[in-house]
Amino acid sequence: MAQVEATTERTVAADAETVFDALADYTGTRAKLLPEHFSEYEVREGGDGEGTLVHWKLQATSKRVRDCLLEVTEPSDGELVEKDRNSSMVTTWRVTPAGEGKARVVVTTVWNGAGGIGGFFEKTFAPKGLARIYDAVLVKLATEVEK
Repeated sequence: MAQVEATTERTVAADAETVFDALADYTGTRAKLLPEHFSEYEVREGGDGEGTLVHWKLQATSKRVRDCLLEVTEPSDGELVEKDRNSSMVTTWRVTPAGEGKARVVVTTVWNGAGGIGGFFEKTFAPKGLARIYDAVLVKLATEVEK
């Protein structure tokens, strides 16, 4: 079982604190950022960064739907980590300053992939698909914070 990783990044025309606060706002902003791949979004505990428990279904492909129950932590400044209680999937959001009034957002998701030929295809194609999904989230994030 090999680890699979997908990373996407974007520079946003807003300061890092504003961008981070938008990402950490699970009761408000975060729901607005999710593309059609996400459904059944529900905040179950907390709602603002550390201590949040949030649920959604992620439809990565026409046949693959993950039921995600994510615990949110903030291990360091500008970092949100979402650990799925239902799988090995961990998504890390890092927001850093990128010059005057700009922020760089990097989102990385890792999980333990399948073995054998299925694992080969997962490792080959899943990161590209997930990167497209998170790129759509980052486009919506930019639109939201650049208002």
